[in-house]
Amino acid sequence: MIKIICGPKGSGKTKRIIALANETVASAKGHMIFITDTKRYMYDLRREIRFIDVSDYSVAGEEALCGFVEGVIAGSYDNEYVYVDGIARIAGKAIKDMAQTFYLFDKVSEMRGLNMYITCSCAEEELPEFAKKYL
Repeated sequence: MIKIICGPKGSGKTKRIIALANETVASAKGHMIFITDTKRYMYDLRREIRFIDVSDYSVAGEEALCGFVEGVIAGSYDNEYVYVDGIARIAGKAIKDMAQTFYLFDKVSEMRGLNMYITCSCAEEELPEFAKKYL
C-alpha cells in the first residue's frame, strides 16, 4: 500500500509524516524505515524507527533512489512501514515524471506487504493521474 501526503512547500508535510511514523510505533509489528535527504529531523523520530539520510550514500536520481529503497527493504523480511520524505527532491525530478518510481514502489509494497508513505511537494490537483490513486 502506498499513501501520498502532498501539499505546497511549507504546508507541514514533513511534520505530518513524522507524526504518523511516531504514532505508528505503538502498533507496528515489523521494522519501520524513514528515508529522507537531510539530518534535520533525525531527533524528531522515535528511536525505534530506522532513520536513513540518503545524502550519506550519494543517492542521486530516480534510478538510484529506487535501487536504494529496494536494497534497504531487501535487508530484512520484517519491514512493515517505509516513509520517504521529499521523493521528488531526492530523485531530482518532478512528480509528473516519476511514474516508473511509483510503479516500482507499488509492486514492491504489494509483494512484501509494506505500508509506504511518501511526501510530494505539490497541490493535490497538480498530482499526475498515476499518483492520484495513492491519496
